[in-house]
Amino acid sequence: MRARGLAVALAATALLLTGCGGHGDTGNAPASPAPASTDVAHLQKLVDGAESAASSAESDMAHD
Repeated sequence: MRARGLAVALAATALLLTGCGGHGDTGNAPASPAPASTDVAHLQKLVDGAESAASSAESDMAHD
């Protein structure tokens, strides 16, 4: 269970960093209100991978 919490925390951190990191110097332009669909799809893949890794780690710990 701890591994799953860590994976979710890492995914949330990645989401915050990509949302707040910006894409270069935008001057005084306002931030985009929503991420692009490709960003969302990429983040979903990261979350899915993290959940899969957490599940595998939990399974490995249960066998030990």
